[in-house]
Amino acid sequence: MSELSICITTLNARQYLRDCLQSLAAYPASVPTEIIVVDNHSNDGTQAMLSEEFPQVRLIQNARNEGFAKPTNQAMRLADGQYLLLLNPDTLVLEGALDALVDFLKQHPQAGIVGPKVLNRDGSLQMACRRGVSRPWATFSYFLGLSRRYPHSKRFGGYLLNYLDENETYPVDGVSGACMLVRREAAEQIGYLDERFFAYQEDADFCFQAQRLGWQVHYYPAAQIIHFGGQGGSRAQPYRAIYEWHRSYYLYYRKNLARDYFFLFNWFYYALMGIKLVISLLANLFRKEKRPGPRRG
Repeated sequence: MSELSICITTLNARQYLRDCLQSLAAYPASVPTEIIVVDNHSNDGTQAMLSEEFPQVRLIQNARNEGFAKPTNQAMRLADGQYLLLLNPDTLVLEGALDALVDFLKQHPQAGIVGPKVLNRDGSLQMACRRGVSRPWATFSYFLGLSRRYPHSKRFGGYLLNYLDENETYPVDGVSGACMLVRREAAEQIGYLDERFFAYQEDADFCFQAQRLGWQVHYYPAAQIIHFGGQGGSRAQPYRAIYEWHRSYYLYYRKNLARDYFFLFNWFYYALMGIKLVISLLANLFRKEKRPGPRRG
């Protein structure tokens, strides 16, 4: 029986997945560990690479692209571990990260989810690895650039928590689905990821539901990973990724936040979401490097 189950969902990210698995082999956890990869019908040789180079990995092959939430649930439900690590294929786990995350949950029984400090490829902080709730004001402040212009302002930094020290541990409202360690008890109580989210926002919703049920969510920078971001599925299907990003935020808002606001404001907000979707699709037509959503830096 494994104590830690590492769950990876992938689509056409063979080289990134290979590098990710090599980093897991280079810096393994000290507890019994299993790795489960769910492949969303890749056509880049991912399955052959896994069979030849990583025969110890448990592979689930889907007949089509099922997004992120559903395949990740497939892996979590199959997993043996008490601790479930959701990990993107375009990541590199750094030394000591796995043990640090597991030890944190062991030492904090009220914590249901913990996320590491996530770094961009240049070593800078990937701000989305510790988040507040994406309420309208926080979202406006982010997309209008106010959080970047006033990085130390709590008033404008409610989404990416710019004003907090990136090297300190603290409870947050959300951590990045690129790498989050989940206590199995919490996952079962929440009911796993909401499969209405094809991709994007399922991590924010999962953290929201965890807190609603009394579990704490923590950012823990003693554990660190590198996340390249936007590789594999989203890069292979950039326009669908843009659509799913906006659709997922709409679902997240309707599910968790809309009841807190007057219905006329909600209609106005939904209209803004639609306008932003159209602008994002048009902008991507003229962008040399296609990408699914806002920058992660």
